[in-house]
Amino acid sequence: MIAPNASRIPPQSGCSFTIRRGQLLRVTDPFGEQVADLFSFDEHDFACRLSSGRSLDYASKIYLTTGDILYANNSKPMFTIIEDTVGLHDFLLTPCSQEMFALLYKHKGHHPSCFENLAQSFKDHGIPESDISTTFNIFMNVKIDPCGHLTVGIPKSKGGDYIALRAEMDMICGLTACSAEGSNNGRFKPIDYSISG
Repeated sequence: MIAPNASRIPPQSGCSFTIRRGQLLRVTDPFGEQVADLFSFDEHDFACRLSSGRSLDYASKIYLTTGDILYANNSKPMFTIIEDTVGLHDFLLTPCSQEMFALLYKHKGHHPSCFENLAQSFKDHGIPESDISTTFNIFMNVKIDPCGHLTVGIPKSKGGDYIALRAEMDMICGLTACSAEGSNNGRFKPIDYSISG
């Protein structure tokens, strides 16, 4: 069941929306173990976009949670994490793509991907796919071993877990219900989101 005032993103799909400074974006995993990729642009200046590098640099850590800020490439704050019931998200890996499925998983033929879903969603706003870079991968469980090797585990999120982010500027956002089997414990589920304030 979808929470009141929430919208549901079907499995392996995505959407775009605008959010105003001061509003709260709440992203919920309704059934558990499902990743959501988030990317954003300044609504008034598309050259200003979400930056993994700036955000991790200024936080001096790779796992961002309550109280941390997601920055743009020009060092302006975009989101502040207000609440987080999981505490484990990824900001290192790019959104899954057709090329990724072919190179890493030897998949042949078309495979739905977060990159494709974001590209289609942002196209409606006149934003080219080449402007999409590393997403904030909500609920994604990425670990790094002492040698620097990355592994993607089962998301820690349970049904009803959520993250709430306060918008620090007017933005156009893209959000997905991730399409990668390896990130979602082999199954595909929806993602819910709501905007308030």
